[in-house]
Amino acid sequence: MLTKRIIPCLDIKDGRTVKGTNFVALKDAGDPVELARIYSEQGADELVFLDITATSDKRKTLISLVERIARVINIPFTVGGGISRVEDVKNLLRAGADKVSVNSAAVYRPELINELAGKFGNQCIVLAIDANLVDNHWKVFTHGGRKETEKELFAWAKEGQERGAGEILFTAMTRDGTKDGFEMDANKILAQSLRIPVIASGGAGNMQHFSDVFLHTRVDATLAASVFHYKEIEIKKLKLKLKKDGIAIRI
Repeated sequence: MLTKRIIPCLDIKDGRTVKGTNFVALKDAGDPVELARIYSEQGADELVFLDITATSDKRKTLISLVERIARVINIPFTVGGGISRVEDVKNLLRAGADKVSVNSAAVYRPELINELAGKFGNQCIVLAIDANLVDNHWKVFTHGGRKETEKELFAWAKEGQERGAGEILFTAMTRDGTKDGFEMDANKILAQSLRIPVIASGGAGNMQHFSDVFLHTRVDATLAASVFHYKEIEIKKLKLKLKKDGIAIRI
């Protein structure tokens, strides 16, 4: 049986880790290099780094910061933010990333997924989808949640899979930073309808929330930020709780 994964997320703005609620009201959450080192030591299964203003600021991901983080961790490392061409991925992999996360650029030019998967392999490409409920429909948003698009969550996730994405990272904007628990219904539909792994993001507030989404949906991993950054949940204790609840997890 494949073990479930616990993935801390570093949302980066101006070289610092930040966290907000529903993608706004961002607050400083610490030094990303130090947080990365702590999470690696605590037993996180992977680490995600998202340069959340790279697209809206029309610039590339902070390569030097990626390099510094890669040097202090020994777990798989996914990097996203401002990726729009093959050269961007080459630079990030050279800097120490194991996988890349694409979002806005892929929405506006879906062929990017085919190009990157063809060049680097499906296992290297994570399609990140930020979606919000609009008139009871999960609409896809880009530019760090700032721009609504015509794309619908489930159709876009399936298209991403067919184009070569190796994983889907779904962030429910309705839950982001609220600590009310993961979005159950949408994660359940995604995990049941896709062949590739689904990472649930948005809403983690306590350890039970992690158990609930693993027990009641087929998601392969959970991603969280503030509960780890502010030391509300320790990864080692979380994993012991999940194991006690009968969830296959790497201790």
